[in-house]
Amino acid sequence: MQRNMLRAKLHRATVTEADLNYEGSCGIDENLLEAADMKEFEYIELYNINNGERFSTYVIKAARGSGVISLNGAAARKAHVGDLLIICTYAPMTEAEVAGHKPKVVLLDEGNAIKEIRKF
Repeated sequence: MQRNMLRAKLHRATVTEADLNYEGSCGIDENLLEAADMKEFEYIELYNINNGERFSTYVIKAARGSGVISLNGAAARKAHVGDLLIICTYAPMTEAEVAGHKPKVVLLDEGNAIKEIRKF
């Protein structure tokens, strides 16, 4: 049996852009992707702290050091610029993997700079 476990999250990411006319996805500053070990085109779940919306899309890289968190296409309807998000990735794991698993949590400040990286 496998369980889907939290692998990584960006906590309190501030939406910097919303582009309804873009084809879709979530642009994330490449520095943040590396800190959370997220990959371009990876499936993500997003949770809007401001309005309770929960939605999913995939990652695209935004410019390194830009602080960009952009919601594109249909995702742009789920949050406004300035809203706070929790952006998560999950992975299937065996019971043996679960026993030693620690998710990576990247805490962000209001400008999307890294405040702290935690492994629980």
